[in-house]
Amino acid sequence: MKRILVLVIGLILTACQENMSPESEFTGNEVVYNLQPGSVYNIFGTITFKEKTDGTAFIVVDLKGTEGALQHPVHLHLGDISVPDADVAAFLNPIDGQTGKSETNLIRLADEQPITFNELIDLNACIKIHLAETGPDRDIILAAGNIGSALQFTSGGRYDVSVCKSE
Repeated sequence: MKRILVLVIGLILTACQENMSPESEFTGNEVVYNLQPGSVYNIFGTITFKEKTDGTAFIVVDLKGTEGALQHPVHLHLGDISVPDADVAAFLNPIDGQTGKSETNLIRLADEQPITFNELIDLNACIKIHLAETGPDRDIILAAGNIGSALQFTSGGRYDVSVCKSE
């Protein structure tokens, strides 16, 4: 009888543990920025920075208007979107042309310096999404937007988006 009781209690505890939701990896803090068209292509969307419990940022890009099998590079640049040849602060995961989405867990910048969610949302920076990684299509910016302290710079639209430094 004791064995059956122990078995039943063990099954109940196991079932309860499986039904309990795991503790979220996010704090609930998030910031959303708009991305405007950066060229003649009507591509726009949002970029969302979500704070993880370890203080880092999880970045979600969601674009409307992309199509096909192309992968579109996503760069975090220092300065606002009108700064020509702005340095790349970080390379984010590319946009999937089929879905218009990208997700990146950003813990370090391109120079290997760690960055937190709070540092990222205070950074004087912008996001630029390129048509291609190399060649002449690399200079075509599909969508862009200022983030952090660069929001103080207003843009006159897609023609204020400068091309990026060739690496």
